Amino acid sequence: MRGPSTHRPGRAPTAATGETKRLAFAGGEGAVQRGREFSREALRSWHWLPAVDDEERDAAEDVLLMVSELVTNACLHAPGGPRELRLNWNGARLRVEVADASPVPPRLRPSVDPGRPGGHGLRVVDRLSRAWGSVPEGGGKLVWLEVPSPL
Repeated sequence: MRGPSTHRPGRAPTAATGETKRLAFAGGEGAVQRGREFSREALRSWHWLPAVDDEERDAAEDVLLMVSELVTNACLHAPGGPRELRLNWNGARLRVEVADASPVPPRLRPSVDPGRPGGHGLRVVDRLSRAWGSVPEGGGKLVWLEVPSPL
């Protein structure tokens, strides 16, 4: 699951193939929990869960953590919170996308004190995903990440 991540601002691989599941948000309240539960159900439908071994369980838990981080960032930094969560599974990779109303792209902070709260979310995404980035969308942006199949 772990490998080099690539942040490609303004350039995102397409998610045109596979099955896409969408969750629209109506504001930020409760969005993180709703996003996690929606993602957990999607992972069940795609047979990532229940996991048959520790590696598959860890991969699914990593995805849920990264969904939480992207949705949290949209809640904290975008007016109105996240607009939509999209999950696309093509059998070889899972793509997670969170759309919001802020045009400001996310950026990794150069160094964050590990003992202080906040500022760690994108670092987690950078370490756990195969690739991540953002692209403009509808006056705001779409933040995406991809992970390979654990199956």
